[in-house]
Amino acid sequence: MGGKRRFARDAQGRFHPRLRTLEQQLLENLPRQAQMLLVDDDPSTERLFPPAYLGDAEAEAEYRSLMADSLRTRHQLALDTLAATAGEETIDEEQLQMWMGALEVMRLVLGTQLDVTEDMDAVDPSDPRIEQFAVYQYLSMLQDEIVGALTTALPPAGED
Repeated sequence: MGGKRRFARDAQGRFHPRLRTLEQQLLENLPRQAQMLLVDDDPSTERLFPPAYLGDAEAEAEYRSLMADSLRTRHQLALDTLAATAGEETIDEEQLQMWMGALEVMRLVLGTQLDVTEDMDAVDPSDPRIEQFAVYQYLSMLQDEIVGALTTALPPAGED
């Protein structure tokens, strides 16, 4: 999209996602795939439920019993919101926040499947997973653009 911001904010505070049709389709379909993995408790969703008590199995079990359903519901809602609004001409700030959450869910799942690490070198173009790495990179870039769009509405430092 060559320098054009994908998420422009209008005077009413709504955001205008400027996505191509292929991007919209991807953002309608990927959340559904992630949701199926969540429903099936696929191992690639483990990072969506990080441990709270590493050295205390009992406290960790209690935490999971209290929080797992809430986290799962929050992830599902974010994914639903993205899938339902990916083709909309305008979305509000709350929906854009949900997009960011859904993108993080999909990045964590895909990153786990691809075994992405911070110290990874460039991906070999002959890697059979090159398309999945491209989707991962796209989701990361999109998430970064959303953060940028949301921060434009913040008051300058030192103002209330």
